[in-house]
Amino acid sequence: MVLLFMTLLSFTANATAPEAVLPSKTYYKFATVEGKRIFYREAGQHPKQTIVLLHGYPSSSHSYRELIPLLSGRYHIIAPDYLGSGYSDRPDPSTQKYSFNLLATYVAGLLETLNVQRYTLYMQDFGAPVGFRMLLNNSQELEALIIQNGNAYLDGLTPSRQAFFKTAKEDNSTLQLDKLYGFTGQQAIVNKQYLRDVQSAPETMNPDSRSHDLHFLHSDKDRLIQVQLLQDYYNNLLDYPLWQAYLRRYQPPTLIVWGQNDPAFIADGAKAYLRDVPNAELHLLDAGHFAVEEKPVEIAKHITNFMHKLRAKNNMPLEQ
Repeated sequence: MVLLFMTLLSFTANATAPEAVLPSKTYYKFATVEGKRIFYREAGQHPKQTIVLLHGYPSSSHSYRELIPLLSGRYHIIAPDYLGSGYSDRPDPSTQKYSFNLLATYVAGLLETLNVQRYTLYMQDFGAPVGFRMLLNNSQELEALIIQNGNAYLDGLTPSRQAFFKTAKEDNSTLQLDKLYGFTGQQAIVNKQYLRDVQSAPETMNPDSRSHDLHFLHSDKDRLIQVQLLQDYYNNLLDYPLWQAYLRRYQPPTLIVWGQNDPAFIADGAKAYLRDVPNAELHLLDAGHFAVEEKPVEIAKHITNFMHKLRAKNNMPLEQ
């Protein structure tokens, strides 16, 4: 009986990750990549599994300030600000055209500079086109994918949202440009981004988030950076078949944690991943587009259990 109890205890311990690990200190750093200063947050020890947190629009690594401490006791965490976002350098968009290829180049360059050779990618919103571009250029560096409201399928975009991105790319009229500038303004950031999905519980959304983002959108040049990325976004839709082919070929271990109350990147986009990665782990959360702001603890638990099972599968030492 004692032996049976100990066997069951051992099985239970290996089934899910242990609770209550104290966080590591988060450090706030800069690295020079191709002559530009790229800001990143780093926590945890380098020899551990590395998780790279890729932020969305109109955010920065600041959006992961609650998730990082929940993970850093077990993992090595890197959360960069893209070129043109947050505390990273922001070359003048009148001379430097911003695109997702550009952002991916600098994130990949940062990881190379930091000698990070193997990592798990957490991709949210803009993070998906940045991340998939990195993977297509170097598929061997990926350990696993974590996807949170980051599209790779047309299923995840309503027809009106698809039309929005198509028009942003093809219509260069002054009227359309004014609309895109409006999308980067305070009213849109507050009400159509952060508070849109949490109208019944606005207290779940930290006002520091939108204040932080708006601080970095105070000038026309800052806003033009994001406008150029919105204009480039339709190219991602055209590249979806390439990303899907990558998933089918490499079958990366994949965790999907998706805020199902998101009306922009809808839940069908999460389910669509299962067509190409049928063994992916899918969790639809009672949250919106910024699920990591609403449900950081729940997301951290899913990540921890996913990474724990990945370590066991790969015969890596499990966390103590």
